[in-house]
Amino acid sequence: MRPGGTTPADAPGGSTPAGPAAAPVLLQVEDLRTGFEADGRTLVAVDGVSFTLHVGETLGLVGESGSGKSVTAFSIVRLVQPPGRILGGHVRFRGRDLLALDEAEMRRVRGADIALIFQEPSTALNPVYTIGDQIAEALLVHGRASRREALDRAQELLEAVRIPDPATRLRDYPHQLSGGQRQRVLIAMALACHPALVIADEPTTALDVTVQAQILELLRDMQQRFHLSLLLITHDLGVVAETADRVAIMYAGRIVEEGPVRTIFREPAHPYTRGLLASIPGGTPGERLHAIEGTVPSLDALPRGCAFGPRCPDRFAACDAERPPAYPVGADHTARCFLHRTT
Repeated sequence: MRPGGTTPADAPGGSTPAGPAAAPVLLQVEDLRTGFEADGRTLVAVDGVSFTLHVGETLGLVGESGSGKSVTAFSIVRLVQPPGRILGGHVRFRGRDLLALDEAEMRRVRGADIALIFQEPSTALNPVYTIGDQIAEALLVHGRASRREALDRAQELLEAVRIPDPATRLRDYPHQLSGGQRQRVLIAMALACHPALVIADEPTTALDVTVQAQILELLRDMQQRFHLSLLLITHDLGVVAETADRVAIMYAGRIVEEGPVRTIFREPAHPYTRGLLASIPGGTPGERLHAIEGTVPSLDALPRGCAFGPRCPDRFAACDAERPPAYPVGADHTARCFLHRTT
């Protein structure tokens, strides 16, 4: 059972016409491509990714390990490290293309307008600085407060993310906190400058089930309290069902299906999505778990056509010949699968 105890089909997620999808566009990613140099070749890890995130909306970016989710996140905030590099595309935030900014301008965006919650708090937090100093640093770097004001704000943020005795915890070091408390500190750091967009990269992966549920509840509460848009990156469909309005399914660096959460869970249109949903535990006790046959292809040996083709139970000739485009299969719902080609 996933955190919260509800099944994906019963989850409250899903946009309505009057919901976030009707709000203004905050982030628009268009044909984003990111690759890594290896042995004189460029291996493309993010291959033509496009999606839109509206003000106040949560978009879940889902896929197996190695599908390109985290590389997409780091590409958006231009933190891809060599030998990786962004090959092309556009990342428009509030209408401004982040890929066209110089590094000084980009530094003013990171942390202040777009914040990133890292996957592993033990490595994201500096072990030799106190919690208070690390939260205050974000405010000081962006000139949002004096040191005294920054520490006062840090205490308020610790209280907001429900850490007991925040005045004392300000003076603690990361090793003195539990895993769940360290993750709450990362959330507090992300919220310090009141960003419009928070990118959460696998924020519950290193936590036990009970703490996962608490962190997800905290993220939802913080989103409403601070009027955030959230890009939630995860391999856990249960987390998406609990939290997101829309979901984009990634496979081998490409988005293969995108749509409202309720639609995707009730009427999945891509064979890969159907395989992921079928593999979620929770059926009859003792029943054998379902799995998708085969393995994710290596970036240096991608099929010519559909990347999922070699594993697909519905594969036919067209799948091997070319890459499928995104076909509309319903309201705000697309799938890159020739099964939905009408001509």
